[in-house]
Amino acid sequence: MTTILIVESNPAGYPQVASEFVTVLQAIDDTTDIRIVSPYEAPVTRSDLQAVDGAIFTGSAVSWGVDAPEAAPLRAAMEQVFDQGIPAYGSCNGMQLAACVLGGISAPSPNGREDGLARDVQLTEAGQMHPFLKGRQTGFTVPCIHRDEVTRFPEGAVLLAGNAHSPVQAFAYDNGTIRFWGVQYHPEITPAAMADILDEIGGYPQSLRDDLRLAETDAGAARRLGAAPGDLQPDQRVTEIRNWFNSLSA
Repeated sequence: MTTILIVESNPAGYPQVASEFVTVLQAIDDTTDIRIVSPYEAPVTRSDLQAVDGAIFTGSAVSWGVDAPEAAPLRAAMEQVFDQGIPAYGSCNGMQLAACVLGGISAPSPNGREDGLARDVQLTEAGQMHPFLKGRQTGFTVPCIHRDEVTRFPEGAVLLAGNAHSPVQAFAYDNGTIRFWGVQYHPEITPAAMADILDEIGGYPQSLRDDLRLAETDAGAARRLGAAPGDLQPDQRVTEIRNWFNSLSA
């Protein structure tokens, strides 16, 4: 049995998103032992990390960046995970957090927000060969919502994917002790759930939200969104999470 620690990256009062990863992990392997910690509510302890095979750092809806004083509890949690040699995965804020902890920089994208979908995500040569993106075809589309992005790459990290909006859409880092795989986008969020998020924020076209709700099963809706029909179907959408999970027992 594989034990996964999910690090909820939102404080109380913000949407709690660890459950999205619970749903994906249970679909991948329903025997998985899943634990959830919330560093903003209580520091992560050594006992939280005992017998953990992998750690997931979720996205976040907070207004501050990963280098801000307010984010110190999250940085401390990731540093502990890295110190214990636990393989880690990060989505959106989780990838930006890793970039910061590993010596890079994240900041608001000069291109503004990328909400709804990350389109035409191109694999680098390294990304085409890396097990993290096995099964992805270059030019894919995936649910996405973010303000910040990695603006300075951590030394030693490997760029795996990017697009016209955000040059760093996926990277991997492995120095023999620390192993991190991360994405700027959100494979864990269904297109329909993304439509609900956009509803709550407001200001997004009704046609976009309607097509997101149909995209898993309606090839026409997927194409209108700029996606290949298979990109937004569940098995393909969660490719990175499944590949990372499988790597823990490889």
